[in-house]
This record gives sequence, structure tokens and C-alpha cells, in this order.
Amino acid sequence: MLFLDVWHFIYFKMQKDRILNLLHLHFIVFIWGFTAILGKLITIDSLPLVWIRMGLATVFISMYIYFAKFSLKVSKKTFFWLLGGGIVVALHWVTFFLAIKVSTVSVALAMMSTGAFFTALMEPFWYGRKVIGYEIVFGLLVVAGLYLIFKVETQYVFGMGIALISAFLAAVFSLINGKLVQNHRPSIISFYELGVGVIFLSIILILKGDWNMSLVTLPNMDWVYLLILAIVCTAYAFIASVKIMRVLTPYTVMLTTNLEPVYGILLAWFIFGSEEKMKPMFYVGALIILTTVIANGILKQRENIKKRVPKI
Repeated sequence: MLFLDVWHFIYFKMQKDRILNLLHLHFIVFIWGFTAILGKLITIDSLPLVWIRMGLATVFISMYIYFAKFSLKVSKKTFFWLLGGGIVVALHWVTFFLAIKVSTVSVALAMMSTGAFFTALMEPFWYGRKVIGYEIVFGLLVVAGLYLIFKVETQYVFGMGIALISAFLAAVFSLINGKLVQNHRPSIISFYELGVGVIFLSIILILKGDWNMSLVTLPNMDWVYLLILAIVCTAYAFIASVKIMRVLTPYTVMLTTNLEPVYGILLAWFIFGSEEKMKPMFYVGALIILTTVIANGILKQRENIKKRVPKI
């Protein structure tokens, strides 16, 4: 009985920590919803936007690491994972902001809801587990929701396609960091991935012939929005979200991230008004996707609880 009492104490302590981390994650997701608004307000193209965002965030994170006196030493194997993660997150952000600029905040965020669907498809291969039957059913429902959105908002098909690519990249990025965070500090992971992203995008800008002073000659308000984007929505949110993954699974993180469209669309309505108003079937499709993803997460959580709680 003493063993069971101790086990239950530890279990409920872990659950409390998990709830606190989940609340923190919701706050971060709200910030990410505001990121889409900033992306719409900033006047420059998505590629230089992300380059500046990642560059500023890398500077702020490196300052934090310097004062915290953390070691930057990582193994060669870890570095290659960080290299891949940096390229993936750079491409994810570029495609995300491009989708916003060629369509609307609402359309881009609705497509981002499919991130959890992509994660669910890849997790069995990533972690070597069996495919669950209801995941296939939920996957078909997500496809149905996407079909409705594509059918009624045909003028934004290109933006939807770009946003779907961004959602897939976000799922890959979540899985990569789910492994890295187990053995490395979130700030170190963030420093390397953001730094790699800056170098990667710099190479692209040079190859495109866009490496010039126009990259930093911006309107004052663009710099204000970019600083908020870099400090609050990137440096802080990036480190905090990676740290949270020590307690929450990559799927839970991606699942909660699917509330980003809700927060972002509400903010877009408030700030941009009728410009963000979609046709009724758009919201039906978006609701199908969100409901499916949430239901999938609930079922997985119930399964995890059954596995963790011992029978008395």
C-alpha cells in the first residue's frame, strides 16, 4: 500500500505539472495566433521577414545563453539534427507568412490545423508504433474538411496549398524537437536552429540577388512589429515551447497548437474586420478539422491515462 501511495503521489504531481505546462502552452499558442496578425501588418515579403525575425531572435537568445553561461557544445549527431531542424523551421515560417500574404490570416491558420493530422500520420513511423484504426477515420474527416474549404474559397487555392506545406513542415519540426529536447537545453536547441535558419535563408537571398541594403531599410512600424515578432513571438515562445516538450508529447503540443486558428481568426476579425470574413462553408470545414483533431487528442489522452494508472 505504501508503494501505491507513493506512486499515486508522484503520478498526481506529474499531472499537476502537466496542467501548468498545458496552460503555459495555451498562452504561447495565443502569441502564435498574434504572429499571423503581425505577418499581415508587416509590409515586406515573407523571405526577408523571416530572415530578420530569425536573425533578431538568434541575437536575443545568444545574449540569454551568454549571461546564463550555458555551454554550446553538442555532439556531431545532435548538430546534424539541429541543422535539419533549423532548415525545416525556416521553410515552415517562410511558407506560413507567404500563405498569409497571398490569401488571408483565416485561410492560412485554418490550413495550419492540419499539422496534428500530419503528426498523427508520421508518429507511427517516427516512434515505431502501430497505426490506430480511428486515426485513419479521423484522417478522412480532415480531408473532408479541407475539401469543403477548397470548394468554397477557390480564390485562395494557392495560399491554401502553401499553408498545407507549412503545416507539414511544422509537424516534422515538432517531431525533431521532441527527440532533441530530451537531452538538450531549449535555449541551446533554439540558438542552433534559429542560427542555422538565418544562414540558410541568407544563402537563398544571395542566390536570388536580394542581398542588399533594402533588407534593413524598412518603415519604422515594420521594425516595431518585427521586434515584437522576434522578442515575444519567437525568442520567448520558441524557447518556452521547446521546454514544454519535456513534459508534453509532440502530439499534445501540435494538438494544442491547433487552437492557434481560433485565437488568430478572432484577432483578425477584431483588427481587419470584413477583410477576414469567409463564406459559411469555410467555417464548417475548419470546424470539422478542429473537432477531429481535438477528438483524436482526447482519445489518445484516455489511452495514456489507462496505461499510466495502476490497478488496485
